[in-house]
Amino acid sequence: MPVEPLSQKEIEDRLAELPGWSVDDGRLTRSYRLGTHFAATAMVVHIAQVQEELDHHSDLTLGYNTIALSVHTHSAGGAVTAKDFELAQRVEALAQGHGAQ
Repeated sequence: MPVEPLSQKEIEDRLAELPGWSVDDGRLTRSYRLGTHFAATAMVVHIAQVQEELDHHSDLTLGYNTIALSVHTHSAGGAVTAKDFELAQRVEALAQGHGAQ
Protein backbone atom coordinates (compact mmCIF):
# COMPACT_ATOMS: atom_id res chain seq x y z
CA MET A 1 0.00 0.00 0.00
CA PRO A 2 1.50 3.38 -0.99
CA VAL A 3 2.28 5.84 1.77
CA GLU A 4 1.25 9.44 1.19
CA PRO A 5 3.36 12.44 2.24
CA LEU A 6 1.96 14.51 5.07
CA SER A 7 1.01 18.14 4.48
CA GLN A 8 2.99 20.87 6.22
CA LYS A 9 0.03 21.42 8.60
CA GLU A 10 -0.14 17.70 9.45
CA ILE A 11 3.59 17.68 10.13
CA GLU A 12 3.36 20.74 12.38
CA ASP A 13 0.41 19.25 14.30
CA ARG A 14 2.23 15.98 14.86
CA LEU A 15 5.47 17.71 15.85
CA ALA A 16 3.55 19.57 18.58
CA GLU A 17 3.00 16.15 20.20
CA LEU A 18 6.68 15.15 20.00
CA PRO A 19 8.87 17.60 21.95
CA GLY A 20 12.49 17.51 20.81
CA TRP A 21 11.66 16.34 17.29
CA SER A 22 11.90 18.63 14.28
CA VAL A 23 12.04 18.55 10.51
CA ASP A 24 15.48 19.32 9.14
CA ASP A 25 16.27 19.18 5.43
CA GLY A 26 13.04 17.30 4.73
CA ARG A 27 13.63 14.64 7.40
CA LEU A 28 12.14 14.03 10.82
CA THR A 29 15.04 14.29 13.30
CA ARG A 30 15.88 14.00 16.98
CA SER A 31 19.02 13.72 19.11
CA TYR A 32 19.30 12.20 22.56
CA ARG A 33 21.96 12.41 25.24
CA LEU A 34 22.47 9.50 27.61
CA GLY A 35 24.61 8.97 30.71
CA THR A 36 27.19 6.65 29.20
CA HIS A 37 28.32 5.14 25.94
CA PHE A 38 26.96 1.76 27.03
CA ALA A 39 23.51 3.29 27.72
CA ALA A 40 23.51 4.93 24.29
CA THR A 41 24.51 1.65 22.66
CA ALA A 42 21.72 -0.22 24.45
CA MET A 43 19.19 2.33 23.23
CA VAL A 44 20.46 1.96 19.66
CA VAL A 45 19.85 -1.79 19.86
CA HIS A 46 16.35 -1.17 21.21
CA ILE A 47 15.62 1.32 18.40
CA ALA A 48 16.88 -1.22 15.85
CA GLN A 49 14.40 -3.77 17.22
CA VAL A 50 11.54 -1.28 16.83
CA GLN A 51 12.65 -0.46 13.29
CA GLU A 52 12.61 -4.13 12.38
CA GLU A 53 9.11 -4.54 13.87
CA LEU A 54 7.84 -1.57 11.83
CA ASP A 55 9.90 -2.46 8.74
CA HIS A 56 10.84 1.22 8.65
CA HIS A 57 14.41 2.32 9.27
CA SER A 58 16.03 5.62 10.13
CA ASP A 59 19.56 6.83 9.74
CA LEU A 60 20.81 6.17 13.25
CA THR A 61 24.08 7.63 14.51
CA LEU A 62 25.80 6.60 17.73
CA GLY A 63 28.26 8.98 19.39
CA TYR A 64 30.03 8.59 22.72
CA ASN A 65 26.88 9.20 24.76
CA THR A 66 24.56 10.51 22.07
CA ILE A 67 22.17 9.14 19.49
CA ALA A 68 20.84 10.98 16.44
CA LEU A 69 17.94 9.78 14.28
CA SER A 70 16.92 11.07 10.88
CA VAL A 71 14.05 9.53 8.94
CA HIS A 72 11.88 9.99 5.89
CA THR A 73 9.98 7.58 3.67
CA HIS A 74 11.80 6.52 0.51
CA SER A 75 8.65 5.03 -1.04
CA ALA A 76 6.97 8.46 -0.75
CA GLY A 77 9.73 10.21 -2.66
CA GLY A 78 11.72 11.04 0.48
CA ALA A 79 8.82 12.89 2.11
CA VAL A 80 7.77 12.78 5.76
CA THR A 81 4.85 10.39 6.29
CA ALA A 82 2.79 8.86 9.07
CA LYS A 83 5.29 5.94 9.11
CA ASP A 84 8.02 8.34 10.20
CA PHE A 85 5.89 9.67 13.03
CA GLU A 86 4.97 6.15 14.11
CA LEU A 87 8.67 5.35 14.43
CA ALA A 88 9.31 8.63 16.28
CA GLN A 89 6.51 7.91 18.76
CA ARG A 90 7.85 4.42 19.44
CA VAL A 91 11.36 5.79 19.99
CA GLU A 92 10.04 8.44 22.37
CA ALA A 93 8.18 5.77 24.32
CA LEU A 94 11.37 3.79 24.91
CA ALA A 95 13.73 6.74 25.43
CA GLN A 96 12.64 7.49 28.98
CA GLY A 97 13.34 3.92 30.05
CA HIS A 98 16.91 4.37 28.82
CA GLY A 99 17.35 7.67 30.68
CA ALA A 100 17.66 9.59 27.41
CA GLN A 101 17.26 13.34 27.36
